[in-house]
Amino acid sequence: MNEATTNPTAASDLIGSIPFVVLVVYLLVLLAIGWIGYRQSKQGEEDYYLAGRGQSWLISSLTIMATFFSSFALLGAPGMVYREGVVFALVSLNVPIAGFCVYLLGSRIWQAGRAHGYVTQADMLCDHYDSHLLLRVLITLVGFLFAIPYIIMQLKAGGELAAVLFVDYDYAFEVGTIVLAAITALYIMIGGMRSVAWTDALQCILLILGMLLAGVAMVASLGGLSGFRDAVAELPESSLTVPGNSGFWQLPMLFTICLLMPIGGIIQPAQWMRFYAARDQAALKKSALIFILLLTGCFMFGIMLVGLGSQALYPLQISADGVSPAPEIASYDQVLVVVLRDHLPKLLGPSLGTALASLTIVAIMAAAMSTADSNLHALSALVTRDIYDRFIRPQASEGERVWVGRFVILAATLGSLALVLMGSRPESSLAEFMGMIVDLALFAVAFSVQLLPMTIDVLFLRRGTALAATSGLIAGITTAFLFTPLFPTVAAWVDLAPLDSLVTHVQTAAIYLPIHASAWGLAVNVMLFLLILALTKRTPQPLQLRAD
Repeated sequence: MNEATTNPTAASDLIGSIPFVVLVVYLLVLLAIGWIGYRQSKQGEEDYYLAGRGQSWLISSLTIMATFFSSFALLGAPGMVYREGVVFALVSLNVPIAGFCVYLLGSRIWQAGRAHGYVTQADMLCDHYDSHLLLRVLITLVGFLFAIPYIIMQLKAGGELAAVLFVDYDYAFEVGTIVLAAITALYIMIGGMRSVAWTDALQCILLILGMLLAGVAMVASLGGLSGFRDAVAELPESSLTVPGNSGFWQLPMLFTICLLMPIGGIIQPAQWMRFYAARDQAALKKSALIFILLLTGCFMFGIMLVGLGSQALYPLQISADGVSPAPEIASYDQVLVVVLRDHLPKLLGPSLGTALASLTIVAIMAAAMSTADSNLHALSALVTRDIYDRFIRPQASEGERVWVGRFVILAATLGSLALVLMGSRPESSLAEFMGMIVDLALFAVAFSVQLLPMTIDVLFLRRGTALAATSGLIAGITTAFLFTPLFPTVAAWVDLAPLDSLVTHVQTAAIYLPIHASAWGLAVNVMLFLLILALTKRTPQPLQLRAD
């Protein structure tokens, strides 16, 4: 028998060299796509940010799915299922809710965008409320608060991947993070939305294949469906019931996350721009259907199987002090890569096992890059069009604004990279906040979901005022931040007694009503919006779907 199938060290060495070559080839392909996108592009912001508003239903479907399912899908979610158990299966409900949002909101956003030439969220929302200063800055802030954590998530995923694959190399985490950041920023800066969408299409296909392949590999490693079923049945009772092993996923928390996380993931800046970029409404409706059917299946038959099976292969350490991963797992987010490294070569033989492991590893990289590129690109549009063009240099040419957008991409990449590298140090005050990819995702959507009242009002009700929208948004952002894990850290940095007292009150409220930060913020947002609306009634205004 080949040494790689019997010697775990040899298998690990084998898995460490071939994926390296595969990853290098894959990254070169992405750069080539970026160059082709640049050659196909035309001058102007509409082409750079929206690919000329001509994306087909296939490209629209793939880029929307790739932007929604990031490293969360192949690292964060399996890691959370590994930590918590079956309770996280209910989070799969977020996929059909997100698909329904694409269907319900996407076509109306597309209509208004096509009629008036909107590029960003703020273009449409501020135009409706005739508010072009404070509201525009606030909407840009929301985009920033969503995009930066999501970019950090993806760069962190590159580091986690490298740390497991190249365990014998010093600074593998840092090198993996830097390489992913550099390649991603480079092909966006070169080709804009066209390159982002084309690379997203490739990455989405790899992502889907990787999720399903990982699920099949996990079932096979446990002896087939019957072996998998028996292994799961022997898991600790807390892994098979609510609220999970850590006690975090109580029903109110689970319900608010299942409902609001997908909404926040769809009305965030990058997805909004994808609605504008579609060729027609039919493309978005087809995208919604494909989204619901395909991604729900991938979640249930990929993510869930990997997370639960990993508990059987690498039993958790559960005690009165809490829950922690098995000694072989340095981080929950690494569990899928550890399974691939340790089991596929032994299960399928060195050649086939390493080939399939390499494909899944590339899929993880694709998942990270497909969301990082979308959010970097969207952040570039927000800063350039909503800040630079409006308040700094209104006389700037389109060419100048495109170059400013490229600089924003570079600056955001470097800033996010610095935060990831600082947060990777155990002694850093950011280490706990950036501990798991899922935590970063939940932090980001707490802010993007605060745009929901305005979105519903503009698309369907059209009764709101600029004062109601602005006041509700300020209150929602502030309240949501108070209930995020970052607030106690910030309060400790500032070290003021009133803030310490506020932290205590917030933590007490969270104990009595365990709902997500996004729900706290949205509740205050909606109440203030409706209160001001009742005091300042406005005649319903028609949604302008055709240019005047």
